[in-house]
Amino acid sequence: MSLELSASVKYWLNFIHPVLMWALLALSIYAAYLGLLVQRTRNAQGEEKKQLIKGKYNLKHYQMGSILLALMVVGAIGAMAVTYINNGKLFVGTHLLAGLGMTSLIAFSAALSPYMQKGANWARATHILLNFTLLGLFAWQAVTGVQIVQRLLTKA
Repeated sequence: MSLELSASVKYWLNFIHPVLMWALLALSIYAAYLGLLVQRTRNAQGEEKKQLIKGKYNLKHYQMGSILLALMVVGAIGAMAVTYINNGKLFVGTHLLAGLGMTSLIAFSAALSPYMQKGANWARATHILLNFTLLGLFAWQAVTGVQIVQRLLTKA
């Protein structure tokens, strides 16, 4: 069975992934900010701690992380599907490999949540390291993704 799409649909499918990923990059930065507020809450004392707890930053960070995990996995798989539909193959290069690495990092990072909830500092430190690595890769992916979009636009 073959999936036949019009040339117009195939062309516009190319832009869903970049738009989604730019939104996820912004949400990732927000999630990192929330994570810093969680850390600040954990280390605060007295009245400051009471005020920070009211912000429910731990819950917001956890929810944002869950959304990021789901959308990053869907975005990565969707991008590969669109590339395959449009070209009959995947282009194995640094953008694809780094994207797969990022998808693995966010899954691993999320898997540490039960350990962090039980107070495991090794899991918290690993989670932070993985996520800052992920943010760095994400910023680099944004640049290489723009280059890919520019090539698509010049082909059209």
